Amino acid sequence: MADAASTKLASLAELEARLRQDLEWLCLPAKSWVPRRSVDGTAVTDVLIVGGGMCGLTAAGALKLLGVDNLRIVDRAPAGLEGPWITFARMETLRSPKDLTGPCLGLPALTFRAWFEAQFGLDAWQMLDKIPREQWMDYLVWYRRVLGLEIDSLTTVREIRPASEGLFEVLLTTPSGDERALARHVVLATGRDGGGQPQVPALARTLDRRRWAHSADDIDFAALRGKRVAVVGAGASAMDNAATALEAGAARLDLFVRRRDLPRINKLTGVSSPGLVHGFASLPDDWKWRINTYAAATQTPPPRSSTLRVSRHDHAHFHLGSPVERIDERGDALVVHTPRGRYPVDFIVFATGFSTELEVRPELAAFVDNIRLWKDAFDARGEPHNTELANSPYLGYAFECQEKVEGRTPELSRLHLFNYSATASAGKLSGDIPAVTTGAKRLAQGIAASLLHDDCDAHYAALQAFDKPELFGDEWQDDDEDDGEVVNVA
Repeated sequence: MADAASTKLASLAELEARLRQDLEWLCLPAKSWVPRRSVDGTAVTDVLIVGGGMCGLTAAGALKLLGVDNLRIVDRAPAGLEGPWITFARMETLRSPKDLTGPCLGLPALTFRAWFEAQFGLDAWQMLDKIPREQWMDYLVWYRRVLGLEIDSLTTVREIRPASEGLFEVLLTTPSGDERALARHVVLATGRDGGGQPQVPALARTLDRRRWAHSADDIDFAALRGKRVAVVGAGASAMDNAATALEAGAARLDLFVRRRDLPRINKLTGVSSPGLVHGFASLPDDWKWRINTYAAATQTPPPRSSTLRVSRHDHAHFHLGSPVERIDERGDALVVHTPRGRYPVDFIVFATGFSTELEVRPELAAFVDNIRLWKDAFDARGEPHNTELANSPYLGYAFECQEKVEGRTPELSRLHLFNYSATASAGKLSGDIPAVTTGAKRLAQGIAASLLHDDCDAHYAALQAFDKPELFGDEWQDDDEDDGEVVNVA
């Protein structure tokens, strides 16, 4: 065992050496070039990234490679628990194909495949079907280490508000107490609910909170052993939570699905291309609305493996065409009413997704009234109704917020929503594995351009002051230096 472990370590070390060489050959990271600032003795961070999961790390890596290295990443989770992978994500494997390059930033040695093969070999890679989610977290921890990205863990952003000189004042709660930080740009890489909150039907709000949970909650599945559990929803998270409850020993599982059939075709997979990745953000608004609305209406099917993970249990019951109409509390039980029957249960998991509602985000309270939304920018009359899109932020090319009333909060152009709420404006560049590198590079390039524009005076002064000669005057002799005659050469 010891020999095998040391071999894996040596192989991973070789991969890391290759990555260092690749970066050296590509002259990366670029030399630091952004002038440092301070205000009244307080150092200013150029980019504060909120969220140390996959999107936050990829954004930080892209910025660092461009020479924007005065960065800070904060995350509310303990170290190693950033993102959903080993918290509320309950699938056995990732849903994405294993060979997607994900957050690698165009560097082959930074891919999951390189990391996996360095430790387990090519044969193991070829035998691998999909990536176990815990292993994906291990890869992200390695990714962070080899790029030298530090995360301030257990750090919560309470509020972001405008400060002098076009800066943000960010109020943080850290393990050492409250802190006031200054930043030029803030990136919210805050995941699926970063632009809103978990969505549950109104009828859930009247129930004893001990008897239900959202699929993104921390659920004690061991406590559901021997219990009757209901799951509301038909997506991937519904299947994952249903399977987890069954595997924890639930006595019965009822899955309530509003539709008469489960969605079977992932429509966006059929049109995925570099064109969609790179071109969606520049499409006319009516096309963005149409594509997003159609994809939402047809829905993404749950993975086949996740669905089979539920249906292989004899005591799992699928109820199609069964929207939940009412839930009664009767003694120690709940009774779920659908058009097709009544079902006593002990606990309900609502796998009902997330809403986009910027107004519920406390960190945005100082700006939210002036963040331009799609309903402010696009007249959707004549288009399919879509409340989620209407409430989504109407972002610029680098995921930057825009003002509803121009000039009221100009610092909004420095606030970047690199989370799921950007989907309406940018497509799936800020949450899903396939195109996260494209999104991070676009974000980083936009921030780099903004920093250059803001510091033009300093860069011009540096241009004028630069005096390192490349010629010393001894490389040539002026033939006419000592002779004032004008010579005509035929």
